[in-house]
Amino acid sequence: MKSLKPYRAIMPAIILLTLLVLTACETSSPVAQISDGRITVEFDGNLLSRVSATFDGKTMLLGDYSPSEYVTVAGNDLKLFPVAEHQESTVDDPIGKGKQLTISGMSGDLRKMVQVTLYENFPGMAVFNVSYTNTGEADLAVERWVNQHYQVKAGQSAPALWSFQSGSYENRPDWLLPLAAGFSQDNYMGMNASDYGGGTPVVDVWRQEAGLGIGHLEMVPKLVSLPVTMPDGQAAYLGVRYQKNHTLKPGETLETYQTFAYTHQGDCFATLSAYRRMMEARGIKLADYPETSYQPVWCAWGFERDFTIDQIYNALPKVKELGFDWAVLDDGWQTAEGDWYLLKSKFPKGDADMRKLTATMHQAGLQAKLWWAPLAVDPGTDLIRDHADYLLLNEDGSKQDISWWNAYYLCPAYPPVQEYTRKLVEKIMRTWDYDGLKIDGQHLNAAPPCYNPAHHHAYPEEAFEKVPEFFKAIYETARSIKPEAVVEICPCGTAYAFHTMPYMNQPVSSDPESSWQIRLKGKTLKALMGPSMPYYGDHVELSDGRDDFASTVGIGGVVGTKFTWPVGAKKDSKIDLTPEKETVWKKWVDIYREKMLSSGIYRGDLYDLGFDRPEAHAIEKDGRMYYAFYADSFQGELELRGLGDQTFRVTDYENGKDLGTVKGPQAKLPVSFSKHLLLEVVPE
Repeated sequence: MKSLKPYRAIMPAIILLTLLVLTACETSSPVAQISDGRITVEFDGNLLSRVSATFDGKTMLLGDYSPSEYVTVAGNDLKLFPVAEHQESTVDDPIGKGKQLTISGMSGDLRKMVQVTLYENFPGMAVFNVSYTNTGEADLAVERWVNQHYQVKAGQSAPALWSFQSGSYENRPDWLLPLAAGFSQDNYMGMNASDYGGGTPVVDVWRQEAGLGIGHLEMVPKLVSLPVTMPDGQAAYLGVRYQKNHTLKPGETLETYQTFAYTHQGDCFATLSAYRRMMEARGIKLADYPETSYQPVWCAWGFERDFTIDQIYNALPKVKELGFDWAVLDDGWQTAEGDWYLLKSKFPKGDADMRKLTATMHQAGLQAKLWWAPLAVDPGTDLIRDHADYLLLNEDGSKQDISWWNAYYLCPAYPPVQEYTRKLVEKIMRTWDYDGLKIDGQHLNAAPPCYNPAHHHAYPEEAFEKVPEFFKAIYETARSIKPEAVVEICPCGTAYAFHTMPYMNQPVSSDPESSWQIRLKGKTLKALMGPSMPYYGDHVELSDGRDDFASTVGIGGVVGTKFTWPVGAKKDSKIDLTPEKETVWKKWVDIYREKMLSSGIYRGDLYDLGFDRPEAHAIEKDGRMYYAFYADSFQGELELRGLGDQTFRVTDYENGKDLGTVKGPQAKLPVSFSKHLLLEVVPE
């Protein structure tokens, strides 16, 4: 600590200056700025910054000057760096052409440099590279850094602000929600419970006129937090924070992760879409989506873990009759997580019986998908006995619990674990002849750092950063065996980890707790994985009323169910397919197959989930527009956005009802409905 004395001697003066300047920051004048006509970033004389958004010729200041990038040294936040120099230049790199502002300042012996790059093909997005250099002769104890710490002032509407929250928590909160005074969520991308963690490293706050999204652009997951707070009703604050002790020696430079700020109108769909496109430009390739991933799904989970093979055999003809193409064998076929042996009581002839099951599904005209929970291993299994080195260990040497199955984590970064997993995929798809995988478990979204000495990790966080690599091994193995294989990942309510998305071709609403969650997750995932990707709405029995197919069909989702049949096949089943339900199920599967909106272009830019009422979604397909509106009840005029300057015929396609014509582009339609209204709009 002796080496920090020269720096600490000037600390009181820095703190006093900080207080004086922050008090006056609202009236500070910019000494440098950079703009592309959509986003403007201004810096004052102390390297505080603010962001403005410009739309339709109107510039809106989103918040006051704030210490947008700063570090904590020896317990003190260093937020003021009087500007030393700045310059603007052009760039032409693998991302594209653009311009760049480089600005630097000094705080004691610490030099801060910020590069802000605006690319022509990413209007509204400012990419930040921030570094800190120790120019003194003493070590500096850096404890954390913060980027994109901005204020977003509240609007005049109620609620004043909406947000996208990207952290994964055991209580499985909504990803999109209004903000209120006192709100705070850390959105830590690491573990927020023993087996809940991970997410997409982006958060977003918007008011009715404009919004601001921020995040990091690293090619692998990083253990950052993206806190969003609203201390009072006046403004919200957001940022990217990385907490890790680092000794910055004289002459050394600390570079933060590359981060971004993005201005937009509407909800977070714009930010998430821009983030996806930027990550694709940086080299991330999302999955291909075969036709098989758009086909409707029946899952045997309705019979739960105590299913019998006869129950599944008996249901298959009805599954096909109703128009489903996939049959899923769910949890309950295995002796234990980790060993994955077939239960003798259900498969007395072992592999032959399992192969008979998939053959029967195929003979019924169905494709077969198998439930599986990789990375989990139960206590007392052969796998632990024979390969204790596979386990992920915490810093104190303990095993990391997976609470749902009373299991432990395997280390995703350990090559023998990846090889063991590849062999399981080969057995499932070659020996047992499955056509797809239902990969399940909240623990799959992330993994904690691993301290197992047998793994020789370069650093413990490798276990977290290489979760995508683990899923890449699964995905590529499955697709090498069956090119049309469907790889579904269901992280059980967690906020999907973006870096794993390239290794799945069927995301799912993942145990939704409401129809609202089905719809908001659909919009979010269509932004992150592409507007025509096959989003599976999960079992309809998890929706409001256990029958809300409209929430999946209307937003372009793939329909699914876990009904039990015949009636009484499972004692006390609440999801038997009664004759009355059968009529409803058949109707909706027919609508789904006729329209196939899941393969259309989801137009998430047209409506704001936060502020537009009634809630609205739009899909463009084959020269037609499809709209879905949701409300407990609504009577009034709907605005049909995204139409050309001509006349269109409007049909309620759920009920086959002609609703007349409208004239674009400012099309208005008077209606009255309860729960939902699904419209097809065709040019005349």
